[in-house]
Order: sequence, then C-alpha cells, then structure tokens
Amino acid sequence: MSAVLVINSGSSSFKYQLIDMATETELASGLVERIGEASGHARHNAAGSDRVEQTLPIPDHTAGFAVMLAAFAATGPQLSTANLVAVGHRVVQGGSIFQGPTVIDDEVLAQISALSDLAPLHNPAHVQGINAARAQFPDVPHVAVFDTSFHQTMPASAYTYAIDTALAAEYGIRRYGAHGSSHKFVSEAVAEFLDRPLAELKTIVLHLGNGASACAVDGGVSIDTSMGLTPLQGLVMGTRSGDIDPAVLFHLHRKAGMSIEELDVLLNKKSGMLGMTGNGDMRDVEDAAIAGDAVAQAALDVYYHRIRGYVGNYIAQLGGLDVIVFTAGIGENSGIIRAGALAGLEFLGIEIDPAKNDPFSRVARVISTDDSKVTVLVIPTNEELEIARQTLAVI
Repeated sequence: MSAVLVINSGSSSFKYQLIDMATETELASGLVERIGEASGHARHNAAGSDRVEQTLPIPDHTAGFAVMLAAFAATGPQLSTANLVAVGHRVVQGGSIFQGPTVIDDEVLAQISALSDLAPLHNPAHVQGINAARAQFPDVPHVAVFDTSFHQTMPASAYTYAIDTALAAEYGIRRYGAHGSSHKFVSEAVAEFLDRPLAELKTIVLHLGNGASACAVDGGVSIDTSMGLTPLQGLVMGTRSGDIDPAVLFHLHRKAGMSIEELDVLLNKKSGMLGMTGNGDMRDVEDAAIAGDAVAQAALDVYYHRIRGYVGNYIAQLGGLDVIVFTAGIGENSGIIRAGALAGLEFLGIEIDPAKNDPFSRVARVISTDDSKVTVLVIPTNEELEIARQTLAVI
C-alpha cells in the first residue's frame, strides 16, 4: 500500500483525506475547524471505525495538524504503517506560473504567497496549511495542485479581458477559472462511464455547489470556463452574484456611497441566492419555491437563465456537444435544479427523462431520454482523489 494525504486548508480550518492509491479508496478523512478561536473543533473518520469528535483549543494550523496526528494515532489508521508517500495540497490560485501539479519547495511556496493578491481569501490560508504540514511531515514530498491549472489550456481569446493590454499584463488580469480538479476528474469520468475515448468527447461540466462554475471540455481539454480572475464571475452562486455589469459598482459607489470593501462584501458574501431570497442554501430556496414563494421561484429562474446562457455559449465554442454532466453538492443531489437548468433546450437535442432524474442516487448515472441527442449525466465529483492522483503522478 502507498498512501497520499490530501490537505485543503482554509483561513480557520482544514479538511484532510488519507487515500490508499493502490485501490484509490479512502482510509480516513476529517476536519479541523475554528482554528484561532476560543474553542476549536476536530472530527476524524477512519474507515470501519466510529467518527470521533472533540472540542479543544486550536490556536493555529500547526496545533491543528498535531490534533490531526493524534486522531490518527488514537483511532487509526496508523500513519507509520500506511506508507505515506506524499502530501497533496489544494491551492486555489496558481496564476499563469503553474501549469500543473508542482513539488513544493521554498521558492514555490513564495510564489504561491505572492499570488495572494489574486486569491486573498484562499492562498494565504493555503500557505499556512503548507507550512504546518511541512513541519509535521518533513520526510515526504509536498505537492501543490492548483484549481487554475486545468484551465491553462484555454486559448487567449477565451481568457483575455478587453482592457488595456499593458495594464492587464502588469497586474495579471485575465480569466484563470477555478474548480479545475473537479472539472478534470468529472470530464475524465464521463469518458470512462460511457466507455468512449476522452479525445472524441465534447463535454460541458456543470459544477453546481455553493460555489458554481461551468466548463467547456473538448477532448479532455478545458477551452473555456465561467469563473474569471476570481471565483466571483460566472454563474449565480449561494452568496456570489456571478456575472454583473461592472458599472453597477460605479453606480453604487456614487449614489449609495459604498466603499470598495463594502462592494467586495456585497458581491461575494451578500449576493447570489442569499441576496435575492435572504437564504443562501439552495435546499431552502427549493422548498420555498415548492411552497409557492414567488420570490424564491424568481431567484431560481435567474439561476436557470444564467446556466442556460453558458450552455448555449459553450455549444457554440465547442462546435457541437456530446455530453452535459452535473456534479457537486447541488448538481448531484437536486433533480429540480437539473431539470430547471436544461428546460427549454429540447430543440438542441437535450432532453431529461423525469423518471431517471427524480430519484435520489449517489452513483454515476444517465438522466437523459433514450432519444436525447446529447447525453445528460450525473457524476459525483471527487476532488480529493484527483489531487491525490496528480500528487502521485508528479512525484
């Protein structure tokens, strides 16, 4: 057995998963959260054992990793016998520097930190987690796997913003995208599920969670994606606006006196479904719409409209379409959202079968009709496994 430990660090938390790469099975997973608060929380799940939770002070990420190691020691599996060969770290922003997974050394870590201007909520937290993990696991390689690297194949026509070229170059302004590990994993899983060569498939991946993005994948290669310089652009999300006329910001600054900081919070944390309905959880919005709440239904209509716009755009960019695949929390679990997102696209050969779409299931499946020219799938994503695969490949 050879195992990879996958780390996804946030500013006050980190998730982890230990994966046996010989069988690609999860051996353990957990969450350490509320780091730096008066009372921290840790959860550890080992395969075949009961979940263990504890509340205790966790002053920083280094202390958090010590809590994680203690949980492995107490509950298993034992890291000393798991043949840990590497630690893989999710990093949101790799800019134009990192084209793929990269072994972390001091120079790479400094570059990840320098990219914090493009991901101020994410990269600084990744740096904290990487530092803590390198201290706890000094004898194995650490690998950064970037959300943005899968989209480095986009042509300049797709990633370029129509602003002053010199200014864009100086400040790194372009579309980078996000959710790359998910889009890569799912688009490759489509080919495996359908038993067709990846190189011949034209696929649209709809990663719909609290954060949401669409990706046009041609033969396994990303040619366009909805998120931009940051994860704010694109689809309507739980608390993010997605696409919006930039002049709205100028207008709110001049007329409402809102500062740059207030506008940032507005679009990232107080918009999307939360801004339109007062609730950022799609399950609650769905329930309200079913109960006849007109505001909730209107918000869902906006959500669907945005998705359909990207589907139409990407069919044009791909020059045709073989597959649409739904993934992530909402995409995998909500038949209502899947049906609403593609309603009215029958003229494009996209037809969902209600009998296949409605039942809840956690397995990959076809939800289109037998006569649909475009195959519509639901495939659960596994970003941790994708990170582990890329980590193992690069070492």
